[in-house]
Amino acid sequence: MKILLTGTEGYIGSLLAPMLMQQGHDIIAVDTGYYKVGWFYNGTESTAKTLNKDIRNITIEDLQGVEAVVHLAELSNDPTGQLVPNITYDINHKGSVHVANLAKQAGVRRFVYTSSCSVYGIAEGELTEESPVNPQTTYAICKTMVEKDVSAMADDGFSPTFLRNATAYGASPRMRFDIVLNNLSGLAWTTKEIKMTSDGTPWRPLVHVLDICQAIACTVDAPRDIIHNQTFNVGDTASNYQVKDIAKIVADTFPGCELSFGPKDPDNRSYRVSFDKIATTLPGFKCEWDAQRGAQQLYEIFQQIDMSSETFVSRGFTRLKQLEYLLKTQQIDRNFFWN
Repeated sequence: MKILLTGTEGYIGSLLAPMLMQQGHDIIAVDTGYYKVGWFYNGTESTAKTLNKDIRNITIEDLQGVEAVVHLAELSNDPTGQLVPNITYDINHKGSVHVANLAKQAGVRRFVYTSSCSVYGIAEGELTEESPVNPQTTYAICKTMVEKDVSAMADDGFSPTFLRNATAYGASPRMRFDIVLNNLSGLAWTTKEIKMTSDGTPWRPLVHVLDICQAIACTVDAPRDIIHNQTFNVGDTASNYQVKDIAKIVADTFPGCELSFGPKDPDNRSYRVSFDKIATTLPGFKCEWDAQRGAQQLYEIFQQIDMSSETFVSRGFTRLKQLEYLLKTQQIDRNFFWN
């Protein structure tokens, strides 16, 4: 299948593109290149030839002959969204809907959108795809807006699918240390101390980045009637953790790491998610990772590359730091286009 994949130089995309290529798909790769500076380790056998292009500048010509679009490329995470809320709306909402509109006009039959379980925000009980959304941040609000707008485009010739990923973790050549398990693992390795600023009671569902890739690959290959205008929570119901338990898993994995907790956090975002639908409905999908295995993977890679404190805190592996640097040095303008 000919697939246009956005965000191929990101945390997920750098692993997903080689996976899809190995499965025989023809990949048209697109990425604007904000995070080129961050290459953590040589973790894939191949990389996709990538068109250096902002998603807001994608044209219908870029989509000729494409059978599926997998859309990853957005400004990632809540701190980035709060830095520039107007640009986050411009890229994450308007830019994503622009790509979907062009895809439909070009006759692309499948559109796979990577959403987030953060759309649930604050909620009681175990949440399913039918539960009300309650987004608390610009990033999560944009996700719900894209889901709503693109879902309305679905028809006999255009099948969107919305994958609400749990909080990602795990090693990637385009590493991120601004997500919880990866960040705690970096602290455990470089300082031998995890000093929590909160009591760690909120719940978070976790999913390994390779399991996210597998969910996307399965969605691309699934029969249309299974994925047409469907939403799937991506993860494993057994991988709902309180943050304090994630910290303990990491501390137990990294020898000599001391763990302490702080007071209750005013950030009350907490949610547990059911992943029964994807486990029972999407052919071929099953999570292969849990937090313990993911922490062990990171420990072994940190050993292999002899990771330094300078690497851990560098801007290349934290989205907010890198974008602030590009703005400060005027490499990108106030609208986040390259100068």
